[in-house]
Amino acid sequence: MTSTEQPGGPRPTPQRQAVLDALTGVEDFRSAQEVHELLAGEGSGVGLATVYRALALYADHGLVDVLRREDGEAIYRRCSDTHHHHLVCRSCGATVEVEGPAVEKWTSAIATEHGFSDLSHTLEIVGTCADCRTD
Repeated sequence: MTSTEQPGGPRPTPQRQAVLDALTGVEDFRSAQEVHELLAGEGSGVGLATVYRALALYADHGLVDVLRREDGEAIYRRCSDTHHHHLVCRSCGATVEVEGPAVEKWTSAIATEHGFSDLSHTLEIVGTCADCRTD
């Protein structure tokens, strides 16, 4: 079983695997265009439309995380398999995975209070990282 194969997950193809491998090699979130540029720089012939489709598919199956930049553009990153949230630098895009037990407790409590079940949520905290901050 390859890294993309999961029960009920997307069928692996060489193009999809190339997209996933490109994200595995970077630390920060990247747009589909930026992933395409990474692949092109490696001599890959994977087209931009294929990159968009692969990223959307992987996001739907939880293999990559997706955030929205302040301008609305989707950006993607291969993250850990555990539930987490993100601190994102609005200047350079640096991202840190963080756990939030208090957030999890609050989410559960507020959902119960309003009769909701089968929960999911995302949380991104956007700010300026220490390297970009000018005090």
